[in-house]
Amino acid sequence: MLSDDALGYWASELLAHDLRVTSCADVEFAARAGFALLDLLADRRRALIVDSICLGGVPGTIHYFPMRTDTPGRHLTGSHQLSLPAALALGVKLGYRLPDQIDILAVEASDVTTLGTHMTPAVRATLPRLADLVRTWASGRAMDIPKAKLEWHEHA
Repeated sequence: MLSDDALGYWASELLAHDLRVTSCADVEFAARAGFALLDLLADRRRALIVDSICLGGVPGTIHYFPMRTDTPGRHLTGSHQLSLPAALALGVKLGYRLPDQIDILAVEASDVTTLGTHMTPAVRATLPRLADLVRTWASGRAMDIPKAKLEWHEHA
């Protein structure tokens, strides 16, 4: 893993034994992205993806994106050969039954080049807030975070 790219792993470790989450949702760490997520998402009613992101904002900023065609899946860190919106569109064409609701909680990363699982302080400090947001999402309540305003659009 590359420093702040470990966010998903640490968030899953924090929530995997949290009964407020696991009583109503599955918590899975997935070291994959794009097309490789289709099997994990298949046959679920809804999904929440927690990851780090590089949009050039203030490190540690939490973004909330409901999945749309302009969701910045290309900027979620990691080895994403195919953006998440493009992968989901392809999955539908291939006959996958995908969730009606897919949301993303993404934290603005600072360092995604240093090899290791030690996140930068700004990103590590978001874990308690992320856990609260995941608990809220899992319970079906509205999250206390505005939807991110997107200024980026994926190009073909």
